[in-house]
Amino acid sequence: MRRLVCALVLSLAAAPALAASCGNTSSGFNAWKSEFAAEAQRAGVGNRGLQALQAASYSQKTINADRNQKGVKYSFNDFVRIRLGSLDSFASQARKRIARNPGFFANVEARYGVPGSILVSIHGMETGFGRNMGSVPVVSSILTVAYDCRRASFFTPHAIAALQMVDRGMLSPNQNGAYHGELGHTQFLPGNAMRYGVDGSGDGRVDFYNEWDALASTANFLRQKGWKAGRGYEQGQPNFRVLNEWNAATVYQQAIAAAAARIDG
Repeated sequence: MRRLVCALVLSLAAAPALAASCGNTSSGFNAWKSEFAAEAQRAGVGNRGLQALQAASYSQKTINADRNQKGVKYSFNDFVRIRLGSLDSFASQARKRIARNPGFFANVEARYGVPGSILVSIHGMETGFGRNMGSVPVVSSILTVAYDCRRASFFTPHAIAALQMVDRGMLSPNQNGAYHGELGHTQFLPGNAMRYGVDGSGDGRVDFYNEWDALASTANFLRQKGWKAGRGYEQGQPNFRVLNEWNAATVYQQAIAAAAARIDG
C-alpha cells in the first residue's frame, strides 16, 4: 500500500520539528493555522495543501473521541463478537471478497508475501470491508490533533503529510476519515500513507479510497515491517509479531490471526 515516490518520502522526512504553538481549546486554532502554514511551506507543501489548511476547521468530534479513549479491554471472545459477529460469519464474507478478484490477491501475495486472508481480515476489522471509512474530514481532524497539546509532536508529521497528499491529488480536501485522521479502506495515518502507499489497481495513482490500492499498500506496510512469506501468522509463529506493527492491542492481533486462519481453513 505504500510505494511512494522517493521525493515524497524525503519531503516528509525533511519536515521541520514542531514550531507552531499548540493549544487545548478551539480559541487558538485559527492563529495556529497561520503559524503552521509557514511550517508547512518549509516542508514543501504547495498551494492546494495550503488552501486546504486555511479552509480546515477545529474538529470537536476529534477532540471528544481523543479525550474518551479507553483502550481495548475486551476478552478475545467479546472482541470477536463486537467487531466481527462471529468468526464463521466473518470468514464467509471475507472469502467472498477474495473470490471477487482472486488474481489480485495472488499477485499481491507473490509480491509481498502477505496472504489475502490477512488483508481481508484487516479490511473487515477496520472498516467493515469499506462500509464505514469515517465521518470526519481528514484534513480538519489531523490538523486538530496536530494543534492539540497532548500529542502535537506525534501528529504534526502526519498533518504535513495530509497536506502533501492534497497537493498531489491523493486526498480530497473534504474527504472523510476517522477521528484521528486515519483514512481509506484500511485506515492509514497520512504519514504512513505517504511512506507505504502503492498503486494496487494499476491506474497510475495511489488512492486509499480505492480498495485495491489500500489492500496492496497494507501488504507493503506489513512486508516493510518484517513480514516473511510462508512463515505463519498465528500466535507463536514468526509473522504474528508483525501484526503488532498494525495495531498494538493483543486482542486485535489475535482476532486478525484467528479470522485469517478461519478464512484459510
